[in-house]
Amino acid sequence: MPVQRPHEARAPSTNPYKPQTISRSPLFALTRPRARTYPSVVTSPDPLTERNGVLLDRRVLVVEDDPTVREVAVSYLEAAGFIVGQATDGFAALEAVASGGHDLIVLDRMLPGIDGAEVCRRIRATTAVPIIMLTALGSTEDRITGLEAGADDYLTKPFSPRELVLRVQSILRRSVTDLTPEAAFELGGFVLDPSARVVSKNGQVLTLSAREFDLFAFLLKHPSQAFSREQLLKSVWHWDFGDLSTVTVTVRRVREKIEDDPTNPTILETVWGVGYRLTI
Repeated sequence: MPVQRPHEARAPSTNPYKPQTISRSPLFALTRPRARTYPSVVTSPDPLTERNGVLLDRRVLVVEDDPTVREVAVSYLEAAGFIVGQATDGFAALEAVASGGHDLIVLDRMLPGIDGAEVCRRIRATTAVPIIMLTALGSTEDRITGLEAGADDYLTKPFSPRELVLRVQSILRRSVTDLTPEAAFELGGFVLDPSARVVSKNGQVLTLSAREFDLFAFLLKHPSQAFSREQLLKSVWHWDFGDLSTVTVTVRRVREKIEDDPTNPTILETVWGVGYRLTI
């Protein structure tokens, strides 16, 4: 029986963030460890990127104090064609955001200096850039805290780096203008411009995050129809399952932007026993 050379096999990694690989040589193991595990992320461009390049070279800021998590996240995002910046604490994150130019932020919930939720709130006070929050805190209350701070999405640690890339692509894909832009339309005092991703109310532009815009645009296109939280999670977030409080929190945030009295909503109404309905 032939003897296996030492470099032909590699023991599985015990690190939950690092993919298991089988390398052809020591040099191959150092230079191409991740493409062997997830070729669809590392070596296959996103279909929209292939078509018109709109996702290629988009700028993503990764804010993470754990060097292992940060390294893996940056590596996968760069392999998918993104330009990736890094910050290791809340203060550095705010400085990077103030410099501008980021299309999306991946933000750790637990950061030294300033907590990730507070960083998210401060970012939201100045920009609607999409934010994906990473959290090792798995309770519903902790996820709600991040969403209420203004996060558009979240991933619970330990997470799949491939899923992170897909979440980033999903959010950015909806934030870019397609080759055939949709025409703007007006309904009940609201003007929706899907191509520019702008909503105005009585001539005043509303400041909506990426998820808030997606949710309100969906409901504005389906007025007077009641949708359950499960239906909204699938239609707006494109999740087959997930924490339904994500929808509840986002609805609350949208109401704060569109209602004269968010505590007594008359536009985005609750349909008891069903879900929500836009009444215009």
